[in-house]
Amino acid sequence: MGQNVVIVESPAKSKTLKKYLGKGFEIFASYGHVRDLKPKEGAVDPDHDFKMTFEVIDRNKKHFDAIAKAVKKADALYLATDPDREGEAISWHIYEMLNDKKLLKDKAVHRVSFNQITKKAVTEAMEHPRELSIDMINAQQARRALDYLVGFNLSPLLWKKIRAGLSAGRVQSPALRMIVEREEAIEAFVPQEFWSIEADVNKSNTDFVAKLNEYKGEKLKQFSINNADAAASARQALLDAAGKTLTVTKVEKKQRKRNPQPPFTTSTLQQEASRKLGFSAQRTMRVAQQLYEGVDIGGGDGPTGLISYMRTDSVNLATEAIEEIRELIAKRYGASEVPKVPNSFKTKAKNAQEAHEAIRPTGANTVPSDIKTHLTSDQFKLYELIWKRTIACQMIHATLDMVGINLQAGDVGVFRASGSTVRKPGFMAVYQEGQDDSKGDKDERILPPMKEGDVVSLKAIRSEQHFTEPPPRFTEASLVKTLEEHGIGRPSTYASIISTLVSREYVELEKRRFTPTDVGRVVNKFLTNYFSQYVDYEFTAKLEDQLDAVSRGEQQWLPVMEQFWSPFKERIDDTDANVQRKDVTQEAIDEKCPKCESQLSIRLGRRGRFIGCTNYPECDYTRDMDGNSKDEPEIVEGRKCPECQSDLIIRSGRYGKFIGCSSYPSCKHMEPLEKPADTDVECPKCKQGTILQRKSRRGKIFYSCSRYPDCDYALWNEPIKESCPECQWPILTIKVTKRSGKQKLCPQDDCSFIESMEETEE
Repeated sequence: MGQNVVIVESPAKSKTLKKYLGKGFEIFASYGHVRDLKPKEGAVDPDHDFKMTFEVIDRNKKHFDAIAKAVKKADALYLATDPDREGEAISWHIYEMLNDKKLLKDKAVHRVSFNQITKKAVTEAMEHPRELSIDMINAQQARRALDYLVGFNLSPLLWKKIRAGLSAGRVQSPALRMIVEREEAIEAFVPQEFWSIEADVNKSNTDFVAKLNEYKGEKLKQFSINNADAAASARQALLDAAGKTLTVTKVEKKQRKRNPQPPFTTSTLQQEASRKLGFSAQRTMRVAQQLYEGVDIGGGDGPTGLISYMRTDSVNLATEAIEEIRELIAKRYGASEVPKVPNSFKTKAKNAQEAHEAIRPTGANTVPSDIKTHLTSDQFKLYELIWKRTIACQMIHATLDMVGINLQAGDVGVFRASGSTVRKPGFMAVYQEGQDDSKGDKDERILPPMKEGDVVSLKAIRSEQHFTEPPPRFTEASLVKTLEEHGIGRPSTYASIISTLVSREYVELEKRRFTPTDVGRVVNKFLTNYFSQYVDYEFTAKLEDQLDAVSRGEQQWLPVMEQFWSPFKERIDDTDANVQRKDVTQEAIDEKCPKCESQLSIRLGRRGRFIGCTNYPECDYTRDMDGNSKDEPEIVEGRKCPECQSDLIIRSGRYGKFIGCSSYPSCKHMEPLEKPADTDVECPKCKQGTILQRKSRRGKIFYSCSRYPDCDYALWNEPIKESCPECQWPILTIKVTKRSGKQKLCPQDDCSFIESMEETEE
C-alpha cells in the first residue's frame, strides 16, 4: 500500500486520527489557516472581480513546508479539515498552494469530513470521499473579502475622524450597537413607583405567602397602588376586614406538561455554559474543541473524540444516536422514561444547516462520571453539560401539578397563592435549562392541602415598595442569544465577535455584563450616524443570508460583493470629504461656559469623554462627566521634574493614574505612580522588551510589553517562560479560577492548549 497524507487542523486531532488510520497514513496539522489576505491595501481588488492576493501566515509556514515535503513522496492526499466553511477554505488554500508548487500531479486528492472523531465516522468518511465544495469556498472567500474591505476602508476613516488606532468590523459593529443602545436605554430609564401587598398565612403548621390580587372589587394592576399612603390605607382596610383569618373561596388545580429542550447548538451551548458554568464564549469553544478532537480516557486506545462537531446551528440527531440514547435511558432510568416516538425539534436559527447534527456525545454510554478522572475540570463540566442535555432531550415530558388558591379578606380584598409540585419529573430528573436574569419562580413553592371554605390563620399583612427596573445589561449568554435571534453572525463567529469588542476596548466586561466604553460610544455614534445601513440589524442579517445562499449554490458570490461594495465605497468617500472631526467627537449641550460664555460640548479625549469649552484653545475650561472640575491637578509634594524642575502632578491616563510633568507638552516626562513589577519573561512579539505587570484604569491586573507604546503586546493572565506544546508559542499563561483551579493556557486565540495545574494536598 502506498503512503497517504492526511491534513487536519490541529495536532490534537491528528493524534486521535492516527490510531484509527494505521501505518499507511501520515497525518499533518495545518494549525488553522496556512495563508490569508495580505495585510495591506489592495489585497482585494474590486476593479478586477474582487481578485484576492494571499500570503503565507508566518507562524504556519513551517507547518505547510512539512506538508509539502510529505505530499511530494505520497500517492494520495486526504484533506480532513473541519466540516464547515472555514475548514473547507483551509483545505482549498492548502490544495491551491500545493498545486502552485506542482506537487499534486498524478496524485489522488480527496476531501473527507466527519461530524465526530470516532472509528466508525472516520472510516466511513475515508471510504466515501468527495470533492472540495466550490460553493462553500466561495461563501467563505466572500465573507473574508467583505470583512477585509470594511476593515481597510472604514478603519482609516475612524483614525481621521475620531482617534488613531481604531477599527471597525462588519459583524462586530452591529453587536456594539446592541450594547450601546441597551446602555442608553438604561440611562434614559425613569423608575416608576408601585407597591405590593402580601399576606403571611399558616395552614396545618405550614407557612406560605399570598399576594393581594383584588381590592374593593377591582383586579389589581402593577401601578394600582403607587404610593405609601395608598399602600398604608389598603393594608389597614384589609386588616380591619380580615381580623386574624382568611377564607379559602376558590381552589384551582390543573396539570401542566413541560417538554425537554432540544440538544445543543453552538449558540445554546455558549449560553448555557455562561449561565451554569460561568464560561466565556471563547472558553466554551476552546474546551469543546478539545472534547471534539480527542481526549485519552484510558483503556490503552489513545485519544477518543467525545463530542460531535461543536460549530453547528442544527438541532437534529442522527438516527443511530437517538437509538443509542433511548437504550441508555431505558437501562439507566427505566423504560417508562422513554417516549413511544423519539422527540424531534425544529431549529429557530435562520438558514440552519439541517444536514449537520446538534452537539452531542459521540457515545451516549460514555457517562461523565465514568471518565471524570481522565478529564480536566473544564472538560468534565462541559462534557457533563452536553451529555445531560442530550440524554434529557429524548426523555418523556415532565408533569407538574399546578394549584391556585383565592383567600378572601372580608369584603375588601382577595389574596392569591400559587404553587406547583412535580408529579412526574421525566427529563427534569436529568437536566433543567438555566435562565438569564431569573428572579426566581414563586410558582415552584409547595402549598398545604386546602379546599373551599377552609379558614386559615393570618399572621401578618405587609406592604412593600418597588420601583420598575431598567432593562439588564447584556451578558455573554444574552448577547449571543440576541445576535442569533437577529440572524447576525454564525456558529463559528459568536465567540470572536465578543472577544474583538473587548480587545478593541469598545466594551468592558464587568461582573459578567457588558458596558460600552466612551470610545465605544463615539465609534457607535459615528457608525449609526454616517453608516446606518451597515450597522442595521436587518441589513447585516440579510447579508448573512446571502452568504448562506452562496454556500448552498443558490447565489453567485460576485453579485453579492458588487451589491455591497458600490454603495459602501460611495458612503466612505462622501463621509471622508464632508464630515469634520468635531462633528464626530463633539456633542453640543445646552449650557454656557462659566469662564467665557461660549457653548459647552461633550468631547472625546485620550482618557474618555469630558465636557469642555468649544472656544478652546482660547478658553481651557473643562470638567469631567460627573461635573468635577479638571482644573486643579494634584501636585506631588517634595519632588520636581528631573528634566525641567517643574512641578510633578498626578494625571489620569489610559491605564490609570501616573506622574507627569506640569509643563506638558513642552516637557513630556512621565513615570508610573506605582512601579510595575517585571515578570522577566521576554515579550514574544517584539523580542526586545519584557512583560511587566500593570494595572488597568479600573484597577484590574494585566501584563504588557515594557516597550509600550512601541510594542502593544498585552495579555490578562500571568505569563511564564514555557513554550506551548501544540503551537510552539514561546510563552504560556497561568490562570486561576474558583471553578477550574490553576491552569496553564496558550495565549494565542487560535490555539486550544489548556492544562490543569491542580495541586495535591500533602
